[in-house]
Amino acid sequence: MNTKTTVLGQTYQFRDLKEVFAKANEDKSGDQLAGIDAADSRERVAAKQVLADLTLADIRNNPMVPAEEDEVSRVIEEGINEKIYNEIKNWSVAELREYILSHQAGDNELKRISRGLSSEMIAATAKLMSNLDLITAASKIKVVTHANTAIGHKGVLASRVQPNHPSDNVQGIKASLYEGLSYGIGDAVIGINPVIDTADSVKDILNMTKDVMTKFDIPTQNCVLAHVSTQMRAIRNGAPADLIFQSLAGSEKGNNAFGIDVALLDEADELMRKQGTSYGPNFWYFETGQGSELSAEAHHGMDQVTMEARCYGLARKYNPFIVNTVVGFIGPEYLYDSRQVIRAGLEDHYMGKMHGLPMGCDVCYTNHMKVDQNDMDNLGILLSSAGVNFVIGVAMADDVMLNYQSTSFHDIAAFREVMGLRPAPDFEKWLEKMGIMENGRLTAKAGDPTIFM
Repeated sequence: MNTKTTVLGQTYQFRDLKEVFAKANEDKSGDQLAGIDAADSRERVAAKQVLADLTLADIRNNPMVPAEEDEVSRVIEEGINEKIYNEIKNWSVAELREYILSHQAGDNELKRISRGLSSEMIAATAKLMSNLDLITAASKIKVVTHANTAIGHKGVLASRVQPNHPSDNVQGIKASLYEGLSYGIGDAVIGINPVIDTADSVKDILNMTKDVMTKFDIPTQNCVLAHVSTQMRAIRNGAPADLIFQSLAGSEKGNNAFGIDVALLDEADELMRKQGTSYGPNFWYFETGQGSELSAEAHHGMDQVTMEARCYGLARKYNPFIVNTVVGFIGPEYLYDSRQVIRAGLEDHYMGKMHGLPMGCDVCYTNHMKVDQNDMDNLGILLSSAGVNFVIGVAMADDVMLNYQSTSFHDIAAFREVMGLRPAPDFEKWLEKMGIMENGRLTAKAGDPTIFM
């Protein structure tokens, strides 16, 4: 494996694959914080040049976190289709990138070859792509999943309605939910982040959302984004959960910091198959985000893009209904400004889709970042053009419980209208029945939550 190259008369020798991957990454404040970023643009180009010439076999044969030491590595390794891998193992990363972007590689072919790729191989191609490349490649991949209803069809932009409340007041949550529904938001999931992480509180919220779904015959899914173990207790106590949620990290140590491991995820998966209330076969909702492993000192000296890709390698094991990166939630320590946030959102969406995942994005930021709502508008439009499965809507784009900025209900309505996209098919029929939408456009009733009172 060659890790040496010369750029403009200067020779660069990288010590191992970790260093090549880290220094080939686009500029990220998280990699700077970890002390693994390229010193300057010339070193970044040199690392990209070395990475481009590496074969897929080089990457697999030189694991950055050995499977013997990390269960996420084991999941990724065990998930590789050996027949497909053997077809392409001698390709360089540059050749794989060119093939992904070529006209001959359509939706089905990209899904097929992805089964022979490790997460690190997919991350490697992302490092050699421009933002437009990331959009072009991801836009070719359509991943349709089904819980109570199906999302992911061509021409569909689904949405999670996120009616969070600072004290988990059920009536307050319901009021925000009604507003979101009135804008046509919520076809992916009604998903609440709870303040109180107890089984009883989670059960109360799940019962309320299920009651609303039943009363108005709403074709969607419900979920409360508590810790997976809390949700499991609520489900065993009779709570009606259509999806089960958990945040993921790209290493075993990172997941331990979240209080989870593969055995617990397997147990939750089995529970949902026996006691979940949606039809399935897709029951999981996973969230990720660049930088979480560094926060937990669990990144093994690897860059945040590669670690993020490994989250998707773990998620792929469970055939989830939806996955999203909470792209700007952690803060400027990992993504400093709008340029870095936009790049990360496009990277994450592409890498998720290349894993065959139903990838969405929380287009968001915290108020101490060099980002504003105009930047979120830009990223929302870019992801919509890239075929993102869903985005997240909160009242006025301001989450009063999690204290961060996201996209509003009416922002998502605008994304759909500008890009010629529609809600999920069953949900659109329901919106038409309620008089909220007609011929793919919102009516005068839209935005009026009193229609549910």
